[in-house]
Amino acid sequence: MIREAKENDWDDIWPIFKEVVRLGNTYAFDPDINKQNAFELWMSLPRKTYVYVQGNEVLGTYYLKTNQAGPGAHVCNCGYMVSENARGKGIARQMCEHSQLQAISLGYRAMQFNFVVSSNTNAITLWHKLGFKSVGTLPNAFNHPSLGFIDAFIMYKALE
Repeated sequence: MIREAKENDWDDIWPIFKEVVRLGNTYAFDPDINKQNAFELWMSLPRKTYVYVQGNEVLGTYYLKTNQAGPGAHVCNCGYMVSENARGKGIARQMCEHSQLQAISLGYRAMQFNFVVSSNTNAITLWHKLGFKSVGTLPNAFNHPSLGFIDAFIMYKALE
């Protein structure tokens, strides 16, 4: 089940966030970010945050926010995280599909991923399957812990 996150969900989201960010291979967040700063990024700044729950366990989370202000406010941005022990089970796909429906209901006309690390091939393959196009490349924009400087992609999908 996917539902909107509540503030008290943060204690269940934080281990997923910490696990993903500390690896340093998909998000351009400080790997040593503390719990409060992570809360601000994931729970306070976005317009909405959601959790994927199975039983009583949070297995994934995503945020949805306006990508730009003013004349660009019709395009949203999302970020997704799945617990390591729950990967490969279709949770990211379900969250991305859910986020598109939520975005449409909130009046967005498009979704843009600003910084998809080129080595994150599972995500890139999934986003392409879900209709996203790679519309730009940021050369050597990400300093991967084992691969060094690698590209990041901008991905985009018009919502209907």
